[in-house]
Amino acid sequence: MQIDRRFVAGVVVGVVGVLIVGGAVWLLAGGGSSEKASAGAPKGGTQATPGPPPNLPVPTGTGKVGCPAPTTTVKDADGLKHALDAAKAGDVIRLTAGTYTGKFVAQASGTSDKPIFLCGDATAILDGGGVKAGYAFHLDKASYWRLIGFSVRNSQKGVMADGSSGSVIQGLTVHDIGDEAIHLRGFSTGDTVQYNKIYNTGLRRAKFGEGVYLGSAQSNWSNSSGGKPDKSDNNVVRGNVIRATAEAIDIKEGTSGGRVLDNVFDGSALGGDKFNDSWVDVKGNGYLIQGNSGKKTLKDGFQIHQIIKGGGTGNVFRGNTIDLSGADGVGINDTVGGNTIACDNKVIGGRLLEKGDCSG
Repeated sequence: MQIDRRFVAGVVVGVVGVLIVGGAVWLLAGGGSSEKASAGAPKGGTQATPGPPPNLPVPTGTGKVGCPAPTTTVKDADGLKHALDAAKAGDVIRLTAGTYTGKFVAQASGTSDKPIFLCGDATAILDGGGVKAGYAFHLDKASYWRLIGFSVRNSQKGVMADGSSGSVIQGLTVHDIGDEAIHLRGFSTGDTVQYNKIYNTGLRRAKFGEGVYLGSAQSNWSNSSGGKPDKSDNNVVRGNVIRATAEAIDIKEGTSGGRVLDNVFDGSALGGDKFNDSWVDVKGNGYLIQGNSGKKTLKDGFQIHQIIKGGGTGNVFRGNTIDLSGADGVGINDTVGGNTIACDNKVIGGRLLEKGDCSG
């Protein structure tokens, strides 16, 4: 997406009918106007419809973190809240199987050599209690955490990190979320989001249903970063499987130095509005985007935009596999220039670039 629409007023049009013709959905509105959208995709920022998990294995790779023996084991929401309130560097909190309903907040920090662990398997489920408000799990200026293995569902936003550094979000199953699944903002730096499975985002508003969201839009800097560019820099997004209604990964203006590696994108749920038409939207600087693969997109595989002066440059794209079958865009749509698009990016069913040549 080129702009953040969360703070842009929309125009409400009364829908008075639906006509399905040739696999497309037409929303008939007052005044004789109509809106065309692909069948099955969310339309116009409305709520998305949940689907089954993507039938895609989470990649295996380097950098995985294991959970040490627990120092505390919890079995219900009250126990988890107490453990989070009492957490200190070196603690290992183990979630037993079950549903933990609530909105959970961590404010203590670990250290680089003594991080704080919160571990479970997919049967340990954090349930936010509804997709219209709140975060299921919030790292609130809490650094050096390891969130490993459990499930997150049924909240407006899944995992939110504000001012968190050196944290790892790994192996989670994040699904049935109102807006975005995992968000690093407010100067969150040096964090890693890896080997998670993300799907059924955008259940509140499809156009806000990003998979992983890095930084903040310029229009939100007054709220998230004191009016300054949200330099949520040097973050790694690696080996995730993502099916989202908005971009799988949205890299905001003002961020830099991150890496997007070996992710798998399923664009079959893309929609919500006309801007959600690629898997990855890059508006930051100096990112390495390598080894990712994707299928099903409305237009392009990757897009690069400039929102602030000097933004969207110095990025490197290498070794990505881009299946454009059925789309009318290009593999990597660089609308800015000043980026390196290597020739080893593979495109199926279309062209690599809109204009210019690849490198190397």
